[in-house]
Amino acid sequence: MSEKALQYAVEAAWGYQGLTFPNPAVGAAVTDRNGSIVSVEAHRKAGGPHAEVLALQTAYAVLSGDKRIFLHETSEQIHDFLRRHHGGIFTECTIHVTLEPCAHRGKTPSCAVLLKDVGIGKVVYAAKDPNAAASGGALILRDAGVEVEYHPSNAADKLLYPFSRWLKKGRIVTFKWAQRLDGTIDGGIVSSEASRRYVHAMRDAADLLVIGGNTVRTDRPTLDARLVDGKAPDVLILSNRNDFDPTIPLFGVAGRTVEISPRLTLSQRHRNVLVEGGPGLFETLEGQCDLFLCFVAPASGGTIRLLNGKNEFELLHLRRSGVDAMQWMK
Repeated sequence: MSEKALQYAVEAAWGYQGLTFPNPAVGAAVTDRNGSIVSVEAHRKAGGPHAEVLALQTAYAVLSGDKRIFLHETSEQIHDFLRRHHGGIFTECTIHVTLEPCAHRGKTPSCAVLLKDVGIGKVVYAAKDPNAAASGGALILRDAGVEVEYHPSNAADKLLYPFSRWLKKGRIVTFKWAQRLDGTIDGGIVSSEASRRYVHAMRDAADLLVIGGNTVRTDRPTLDARLVDGKAPDVLILSNRNDFDPTIPLFGVAGRTVEISPRLTLSQRHRNVLVEGGPGLFETLEGQCDLFLCFVAPASGGTIRLLNGKNEFELLHLRRSGVDAMQWMK
């Protein structure tokens, strides 16, 4: 059952990849004494409840029938409610987590301590936490007498890749594009509304958005996160010419800094960088990108293709986004 439960947890976490910065994407699934899956949840946004907390919240409601727990939304509130009301309901349950439960208290309380306090029967985790500041959750649980199993998973390692890359480099650079089945990217809106909403959520989590000068001149974009009511990231326009029409919407977004440069100049505050552009920008920046996200729409038409040469990617995950195929690659 561990393999199946972890598979569900991994799939749930990919639904929020790129949205949880500076936290990793993490999924969790709770099973009962018979091995049946009771809940599957994922961390959704930095500062919000972690995957384990949301999985326990849903599992508590299912097992106890007490829906009052859904009146609580913050990590602190859910932790407090579960500590006061769990009533030993989790003693024969197992929680399967894609990443070792966190030991430290950051923006949210420690998941390892919560699992210990609610008397979870067993914890299975698929990847060790590469972040020294948060690791050690497995030791906390074992010291408290909780059964802990490390169940390595290649799927969990792929899920963790963007976070591990960010830890190693100090930043992550993601190149995103949308294309049709024939590879074309021009000729109006390409991707579905669901895909566009996802990209807006990624912009909300990004420190900087990089775009090519030709795209700015031709498309006159806004490049904000309005579809998710999020913040608009700062913008770096990669261009050798500074001849842009100042009425282009991206220049009018309040609170935003727009820089124009012939090179990818990144400061230390730019730790989560999203690149959106065409073939010229891809050719220029491909070697500086860590992660690639492609939305493939079930359509054809257009004349311009992003990929015109020989490009090799390793597929990390494939999922559906509205009617589109959503491909995460490195």
